[in-house]
Parts: sequence; C-alpha cells; structure tokens
Amino acid sequence: MSKSDYYELLGVEKNADENELKKAYRKLAMKYHPDRNPDNSESEAKFKEINEAYEVLSDPEKRRLYDQFGHAGVNQNMGGGGGFGGFEGGGFGGFEDIINEMFGGGFGFGGSGARRNGPRKGKDIRVDLTLEFEEAAFGKKTTIEYFRTETCDVCHGDGNEPGTSTHKCTTCNGTGEVRYSQRSLFGESISVKPCPTCKGKGETFEKPCHQCKGHGIVKKKYSKDVEIPAGVFHGANMQIRGEGDLGQNGGPRGDVIIVIRVKPHKHFTRDNNDIYYELWVTYAQAALGAEVLVPTLDGKAKFSIPEGTPSGKQFKLKGKGIPVLNGYGRGDQYVKVNVEIPKNLTKKQKELLEAFEMELTGKKQSTVSEDEPNKTSTGKGKKGKEDKNFFDKMKDVLS
Repeated sequence: MSKSDYYELLGVEKNADENELKKAYRKLAMKYHPDRNPDNSESEAKFKEINEAYEVLSDPEKRRLYDQFGHAGVNQNMGGGGGFGGFEGGGFGGFEDIINEMFGGGFGFGGSGARRNGPRKGKDIRVDLTLEFEEAAFGKKTTIEYFRTETCDVCHGDGNEPGTSTHKCTTCNGTGEVRYSQRSLFGESISVKPCPTCKGKGETFEKPCHQCKGHGIVKKKYSKDVEIPAGVFHGANMQIRGEGDLGQNGGPRGDVIIVIRVKPHKHFTRDNNDIYYELWVTYAQAALGAEVLVPTLDGKAKFSIPEGTPSGKQFKLKGKGIPVLNGYGRGDQYVKVNVEIPKNLTKKQKELLEAFEMELTGKKQSTVSEDEPNKTSTGKGKKGKEDKNFFDKMKDVLS
C-alpha cells in the first residue's frame, strides 16, 4: 500500500514553515494520541503516520530529500537489518509531554507517571560516512566505528561501588519521581518529573562506582560491519536498528543513523540516476568526425563523434549511469561535446586556416553582410550538397 503524502497528513501546504508544522502536529497528536484513544487501533495507526510525517518535515535535510525524491528519498528499506529513513519517534514522547509543551504543566492522564519509569528506548547515534563517487554508485562493504553506551563492567549497571550498599532516596521516597503543582488558566495542574536527587532510580548510593560515577553505564568504542547498497546518493540516511545507546529501565537500544556523504567526481556530475560528462574535441574532430575514448563508470569506452558535430551537442550512452537504488537497471550517461577554439596559433597553423577559409568561401577573410547568405553554413541549400562540399574541402585542406 502506498504511503500518504506527509503534507496532506499534517494538513499543511508544501511551503509551510516550522511554526505551522509544529502547530499542525500538536493539534493532530492531541486528537489521535493512544492515551486519548486507548481502544482505537485506527487512531494509533494515524498517530504513527503523523508522527513520521512530522519527523521528516521538521528536519531540513530530510524534508529536502522528501521534496526531491518522495518517500524513496527517506524511507528506502534494505535487507540485513538496515534501511534508508525509517525514522523513530516524533518530537514528543507521550500525551503529557504535548500538554507540557503547550501549557507548561502536566494533567496526570492515566498511567503517564508510571511510564516515566518504564522501559525507554536508548538514544540514536549519528555516524557520517564519506564515499567516493564510484563507491556510492556500486555499493561498498565497510566497517564503521563509533562510541556507544555499555553496561559498566565494574558495578554491572548497579551504579554503586562493589561491596557497598544502597539506600532509598529520601527526596522521592523511593518512587524515582517528584510531583509539582502549578496553577494556570485551566486550574491547578500536576507535573511529574524524575527525581533530581536519585535521577529517577529511587535509590542513592553509599559510594558511587569509581568507573561509571554511579551512572551504571560507560562509553565504549564499537565497530560494526555494514553494506552500503549501490545507488546511494549524497545526504541519504541509512538506519541500523538496535545498535545505538543502551535503553533505560530495560528498554531497547537506540539506532545508528549513517549519513552518507559522496565526494564530487573529477569527470562526472550526477542527476538522480543519470551522469553527465563534458568531452572537449578539436575543431577538426568536430568537423570531420572522430573515434575517441571517453571515461565511464565501467572504464573507458569508444565513442564515435559524427561529422559536423556542433559544439554543445549531447549524446546518450544508454545504461552507463548509476544503478537504481534497491531496484533494477541503471541510468544513462550523457556526453556533451564541446568544440575547443584554438589559441596562440603558430604561423603554419594560421596559414592552414587561411587556406581553408579561402577554399571554403573564396575570400581570405570571411565577412558576411546582412544581405549575403552565410556560405559556410552546412545545413542549407540542396540537401546534402553543401555538407559534402564542406567536408570534402575540409579534408583537402587538412591533408
């Protein structure tokens, strides 16, 4: 089933600014949040959709990719536990977070406080990966390295120094959270936040662990083998699920988001799956035709320049472009022929050009008035006659 348009989901125009996006998201999030619709699976699915839409459109880079490539630019799935796009979360945690964001307090909707100490997913980690042009085109197996949180191997995640004891936090009485009352236009509201003394654990340490300083986790360097698929583009995001930071209270690990950076190529420029190359030829090659070698992603290839090729003429090499990302086939390569006008001619070269001008026009220096047709034109008059004379004369002079 095809995905809905993100702009239509949020009910905004494509030129909507950040404030308009946030306002639309808040309104829909309050309407469809599972806390307000506990027995409605359709509302939960709708909430996930608007969550994903806001996650993409609120990020300038993701929004640019979506505007250019649609869902394929931000949500291409690939095998092996990774994918492009596939964003988690949506700017706000629960329904109470939305209320807090809008009104500065919580309203204590059922179960919200309990979920604060429930399992929570770990943070995502961003890794920037720079590829050569050819590596992005044909894919690459590589190893990425980054730092992520691991359970402390001294206290095994408890946070206290081995051999010491813990005590119930006196600030929160062991609950791990404190409640604040706040008056507003809507009356008194109750805001529930993690305890500042025990950081939500409900316990304090007699002596914190010397390695993790009581946190129970430490940062460690980690490496991961990944396979970059053929056809990735600059700015694409590759998501590896469950390889990020540790979750809280038994929650799952976060994800690793690999941001692809592609180096410019010395010969080619890319437009979607097509590549473009500019070929510079001499005046004689353009006039007489020639067979030359042009670079392609697969190596050098023979390319025939037809007689009388004008500067700026573009030719297509079918199937010589970029492989389709997660698909079949390849784009094309376009070769633009540019005729190089010689400079700093030698005396001999000038004499040859003057002889050619004389042979072609009967004049030492070609001057064309408004009333006199251009006799050097190769496409007018009787079909094929002037073209033939032109090339025959060119060959005679150059030989």
